[in-house]
Amino acid sequence: MRSRYFAFYSGLWVLLISLGAIARKPGAPCGRCPRNAHCTDATFCRCDPGFTSLSGQAIFSNPLEVCTDINECGPPLYVSCGSFADCHNVEGSHYCECTSGYELLSGGTKFKSDKENTCQDVDECSSGLHQCHNSTHCINVRGSYKCYCHHDWVTRSMPPNDLNTTICKEVPFSSWKPPSGVNSQSLSRFFDKVQQLSQDFNPALAKNSIQNLVQEVDELLETPGDLESLPLSEQHCVASNLLTGLEDVLRGLSQVLPDGPLTLRAPAGTELSLKVQEQGVGDVTLGQSQAKMLLNWDMMQESGDLGPSVVGLVSIPGMSKLLAEAPLVLEPKKQAVLHETYKGLWHRVSPVLLSDVNSAFLSNKDTQNLSSPVTFSFSHNLVISGPKEEVLCVFWERGQDGCGHWATTGCWMVGTRNTSTTCQCTHLSSFAVLMAQYDVQEEDPALAVITYVGLSLSLLCLLLAALTFLLCKAIQNTSTSLHLQLSLCLFLAHLLFLTAIDRTEPKVLCTIIAGALHYLYLASFTWMLLEGLHLFLTARNLMVVNYSSVSRFMKKFMFPVGYGVPAVIVAISAASRPHLYGTPNRCWLHTHKGFIWTFLGPVCTIFSINLAFFLMTFWILKNKLSSLNSDVSTLQNTRMLTFKATAQLFILGCTWCLGILQVGPAARAMAYLFTIINSLQGVFIFLVYCLLSQQVREQYRKWLKGVKKTKAESEKYTLSSRAMSDDSKPSMEEL
Repeated sequence: MRSRYFAFYSGLWVLLISLGAIARKPGAPCGRCPRNAHCTDATFCRCDPGFTSLSGQAIFSNPLEVCTDINECGPPLYVSCGSFADCHNVEGSHYCECTSGYELLSGGTKFKSDKENTCQDVDECSSGLHQCHNSTHCINVRGSYKCYCHHDWVTRSMPPNDLNTTICKEVPFSSWKPPSGVNSQSLSRFFDKVQQLSQDFNPALAKNSIQNLVQEVDELLETPGDLESLPLSEQHCVASNLLTGLEDVLRGLSQVLPDGPLTLRAPAGTELSLKVQEQGVGDVTLGQSQAKMLLNWDMMQESGDLGPSVVGLVSIPGMSKLLAEAPLVLEPKKQAVLHETYKGLWHRVSPVLLSDVNSAFLSNKDTQNLSSPVTFSFSHNLVISGPKEEVLCVFWERGQDGCGHWATTGCWMVGTRNTSTTCQCTHLSSFAVLMAQYDVQEEDPALAVITYVGLSLSLLCLLLAALTFLLCKAIQNTSTSLHLQLSLCLFLAHLLFLTAIDRTEPKVLCTIIAGALHYLYLASFTWMLLEGLHLFLTARNLMVVNYSSVSRFMKKFMFPVGYGVPAVIVAISAASRPHLYGTPNRCWLHTHKGFIWTFLGPVCTIFSINLAFFLMTFWILKNKLSSLNSDVSTLQNTRMLTFKATAQLFILGCTWCLGILQVGPAARAMAYLFTIINSLQGVFIFLVYCLLSQQVREQYRKWLKGVKKTKAESEKYTLSSRAMSDDSKPSMEEL
């Protein structure tokens, strides 16, 4: 029992000795030491490296002691990291780091002391690490960089105390140069003053610069001096340069102005109204004494632009001295309408300025295709437009040569009164209202007389020809039927032309008249084609003397072709573009979009086919029938038929060719030939097919003899009646 207790106490003693040895191991924590501390032995504790006790004792046994972090970067230690580096304290330790704009040679980021410091300056400009705006240039400084404006550029926007986000803009004066090739002392003095304004420019005094510039432009145009003696083309170049340059300068200067409106007026009448706003919403209106402009703020800010929004309107009454005789270029569509209205007699347009010239500008330079139209209202002198005059809204379009002209593309008139006109445009430039005076050659009264007299005579002859073909039994055959249908179509076409070509109102009636004329004239040419075909088939069948087959073929198909083909062409034309039947002055086909070729196309085709028929007929007569006796009646009849059909081809076909050739110096002569021959078509047909026909002349003699005989019998009957009456009178008296 005693030995058992001895063994137990011996084991317990060994265990306690082992635990005591562990407790005394240096740096080992123990349960009675505070956080961030460790036991030095079984009794005392020590704070971990980088920490210190609140009591200041290095070794302590108080279980309530606290170990706090030592700030190596602050007093009293102040660990030195060296130049261009900062010390950063962390719990229980610290590290050094290069200040912004510097980096270690090794490329690392942290180190412990100044002995490890290799910090050197970073060149942000050459390495591309800067954030300078593309309107500035970067300059490296120790530990940083700065963004500065280029030479002759000014600050457009810059947050306070931050040069690295500066946005610059070119000083507008620097790019405004006089037009090349223009020698003018007045203009040279003006640009000398502009250069002086550029040298004296101070963004803080931008308003004064704007006022001085407007004053200089006003004085130049009030007393232009030798500018008025320049050739008109050079005056237009100077005006274009002044308008474009002034617009660019005012746009640039106004963007350094404070927010708000600005209105200036020079002694000679030049006015400027503009408005600067950081963020605009809704519509804005700028008003002057002679003009107003209404537009939306949304279109003023350029994409990605951080500057303020600017809208301006400058009225320059003196500019009319340089633009008094500037040309006006109309849109192709407008020119086509004028040619249609004045039947090709329109030559040119003479513009007369009614309003002041007004230039509009925005901070956004991309104003060629605005999202919504800008509305302008211009005041001008009392004006009443005449029959060949029109009020137009125009803008100044600068050409590649630096000059320019008035144009109407993208602008239209909303309404006009005697002293004001409202316009809308989908782009910005310099605008004005002018009176377009159309120079129209007066119609030749001789042509009108020839037309009416010739058509009246043709109507009479066509009527006589139709009656002849219808009543003369001796000549009735397939050819006569073709002549009859041709005469009827031409008679109706000429009659409708003579009585209704000018009836443009109502529009529906004019459309019907134009469609009927289209059909009747096409039918006339179609019957002429059938005559050519009949002639060719007749000549070809002479070899076998087979006339019956030709006659049966023509009788079967001539009416469906003669009246059906023109009907199909007119139906397709009317279905596709019915609005092109009828013009403002004539009930005929529009030339717009080539619609006139729905008539000229078939006519040219028929003329070409008939020409081919006639050539083949001549070849047959020369080569195939040369062996026949010239006294053969069939050959004689065919030759006469060929002569008549050829005459008809040139009568009907060549007249329209003369109409197409009415251009250039010979236009007047062609117009007379076209009018004379075309109006006498009926006379020619009556002459060729009736008076030159021996059978018809014999029939006319019979009719004349019958008429004379009837007249003689009538007179004889009248005389006998009178004699009987005289004989009966004495008898009555005797009674």
